[in-house]
Amino acid sequence: MSIRPERPVGIDELLDQVREGLDRVDATEAYDLFKAGEALLVDTRYAALRERDGLIPGALVVERNELEWRLDPQGSHRAAEATSHDLRVVVICNEGYASSLAAVSLQQLGLHRATDLIGGFQAWKAAGYPVTP
Repeated sequence: MSIRPERPVGIDELLDQVREGLDRVDATEAYDLFKAGEALLVDTRYAALRERDGLIPGALVVERNELEWRLDPQGSHRAAEATSHDLRVVVICNEGYASSLAAVSLQQLGLHRATDLIGGFQAWKAAGYPVTP
């Protein structure tokens, strides 16, 4: 499988392309999936943003540079939550851009149900869902 594009593309075009393969969720759907135990929320924001804006209670915090290692169910450095390739993962970044690229990377590892949160943490917070300092 090649991840090299046939021709150079800009980031906006790349985002459009990768999002075609994602079943992206909004804040309400992410909350409902999480509360029902049907999805693992994974917060990939860097520490300064988490300190500034808070955390989603119960979300797994994994810095973006560790994501694939921590979520690969076959990996030697996996998180305890990385139990299966069937795991529904909702990746959360700050505003919903980097999370799309991260979700596609997880799909390439076989986590076929990986997706991301439209609007990221900011959309979650604006919708009034739980956040802890």
